[in-house]
Amino acid sequence: MAPKDEKKNQYEDLTAGTDVPADGDFSLEEILTEYGGGRKQQILRDVEAQVNPGPEPVFQEEQSPKRPQKAPEKRPEAPKAPDPPPDLEQELPRAPHPISLEEVVGSTVDAVMEENREPLLRPRRGLFSRKPLRDTEELCAAPEPEEEPEEEEEPIGPEMPLYEAADLSRSQHQSRKGLVPGAFAMALAPVLVLGAQAYGVAVPWWSDSLQNQALALLGCLVLSALLTHQVFAEGARMLARKRCTGELLISLSAVVSALDCVSVLLLPERAAVTPYAAVSAMGLAFAQWGLARRSRGAYDMFRSAAVDDEPPYLVTETEKGACKQRGAVPGFYTAAAADDGGVLWQTALLPVVLVASFVFAGLSSLGQGRDSDFLLNWSAILAAGATFSLPLCWSLPWSRLARHLQKAGSAVAGWRGAERIAGRRCMIVTDSDLFPPGTIQLNGVKVFGEELSKAASYAATLARCAGCGLERLFDGLIRSEGGRYEEAVDFSFYEEGGYSATIHGESVLLGTASFMRKMDVRLPGGINLKTGVFLAVDRQLAAVFAVKYNAAENVDFALRMMRRSHITPILAARDPNITPALLKRKFHKRVKVEYPDLSARVALSEAEQDRGLPRALLFREGLLPYAETVVGSHRLCRAVRRGLALSLLGSAAGTLLAFYMAFLGKYSLMTPLTLLAFLLLWVLPVLLLTDWTGRY
Repeated sequence: MAPKDEKKNQYEDLTAGTDVPADGDFSLEEILTEYGGGRKQQILRDVEAQVNPGPEPVFQEEQSPKRPQKAPEKRPEAPKAPDPPPDLEQELPRAPHPISLEEVVGSTVDAVMEENREPLLRPRRGLFSRKPLRDTEELCAAPEPEEEPEEEEEPIGPEMPLYEAADLSRSQHQSRKGLVPGAFAMALAPVLVLGAQAYGVAVPWWSDSLQNQALALLGCLVLSALLTHQVFAEGARMLARKRCTGELLISLSAVVSALDCVSVLLLPERAAVTPYAAVSAMGLAFAQWGLARRSRGAYDMFRSAAVDDEPPYLVTETEKGACKQRGAVPGFYTAAAADDGGVLWQTALLPVVLVASFVFAGLSSLGQGRDSDFLLNWSAILAAGATFSLPLCWSLPWSRLARHLQKAGSAVAGWRGAERIAGRRCMIVTDSDLFPPGTIQLNGVKVFGEELSKAASYAATLARCAGCGLERLFDGLIRSEGGRYEEAVDFSFYEEGGYSATIHGESVLLGTASFMRKMDVRLPGGINLKTGVFLAVDRQLAAVFAVKYNAAENVDFALRMMRRSHITPILAARDPNITPALLKRKFHKRVKVEYPDLSARVALSEAEQDRGLPRALLFREGLLPYAETVVGSHRLCRAVRRGLALSLLGSAAGTLLAFYMAFLGKYSLMTPLTLLAFLLLWVLPVLLLTDWTGRY
């Protein structure tokens, strides 16, 4: 039935029992005019007639312009109202909500039209929303993927050419190392005199009075300060950068000790205790030695890095660990010029030691009513807090590693470079790292129904597409057999240990024996090759290549070195034969590598073709220089952190012990010699860690 007929029948049902004829085709305007206007007027006339009785007015019905004129109908006479007129509000029935016929017809027609236009079930916007969706909106909007925050690239500042940086570091090293012997000689002179006096030897002029000792110590301290003026300059430079380092603390200790020597001459009521200027002079000598070793490490680093403007390789950090990539120089100087690892912790903790020494000096002197001993106590506490090992915990291990790597043909970009590449304690190794050129040999070839040149061409083509170490092997084979590289399409890797491609419309497979069996390629029963490479064309065996993998001594040494240093190599090999089982057969049995799945191996091996920020530069081929760089960086970071922890611990312990002795007035137990021995003991662990850094 047509929609028009349906509307007509619905209209006839609605008008049943009314005075509207059922036949005829009426529009919505006619219906609303008839029953919205005329009927309403009729009801009003009936009500008015009941209120005001009288002759019935005659109304002429309006004619619709589209409807044929009808004969006038007889209207029923209005009932006469009784006398007195009744109250219409009480007589007429009142519906709780009066609805006119116009509203009924209009709502019904609108409902019918709405049903024909809208679907039966209308989707809603949400769980608690009643507003329908628009036609252009999706029923269930897919959640937008959260955008991962992009890692901010490390900015590369204006960089000095590496050869200029090497020249500057060399000049600094030459100027600093020449002052070290004189600084130690000047610091040892009063120590020897104090030692002789401690053993009961009377030293002329020295043993006569305390003022003579103060004058001699002040002279030695002033000469030491002149020889080690670079320590004061370094402390002031770091203070201008809002850094507090060991050089600053040692410089302040020397200044306070010099003032204490002056107080011996000017304040007679000062305690008769030998000043601690000899300890401060020795601290200046160790700080000068640390500056010289730091510049030596920078010179060796920049001298190695300036060998080639385009180095063969660089080492950078990835999510998995250190990775060897194509060489590049930009960014190396920025990383090398960054602050070392000890600066941050020293800046955080040494100001506490400095403030504590000042407060403790006031408590042990002014708090005890001994105002004239303030400089004495402060010089003792500050000298005990300025540990000699603070300037050495970075300089000595760094210079040792830089010198070792300079001989190995690599360079690390200071603390930042070492920390980045050794942070995850993993390094990515590929086919060429484990088996460099010349270690993979072809022992024989057997062809099944194919020409050797064609089999070699197909195998070389798939090996080149795979980018594995077999490419060099098959490249030499096609040159000797007169083959050529073919055009391959639809190349794919397989987790089972092989590759596939389409060459000239033929399906070609290359891989291990287990891969061929899983691909339903029948193999002869007499073939037993653990490291063989098999070629199949259209699922038929075409050739077998006997490949031999020879272990290089330097690779074996590098794997052992990584195992001793707890560095895990991540095997990102594309050669299906290079597996952890092969490495255990060819190298040390206890070698342990991480072997990710195929997709991860391919992605990690592709990362070797990138070019990230250089954290280290490599100028030699092979796994050994790469491993020495990563392992040496790891050992450097561990040595610096341990030495720094011990130095800060010694600084805190020395501050507390010196305060305790000064508060009790036990200067006989805290002599310059005993304090000097205490500080020298904290240097010994740093020296041992420095030697440990270069032994791997």
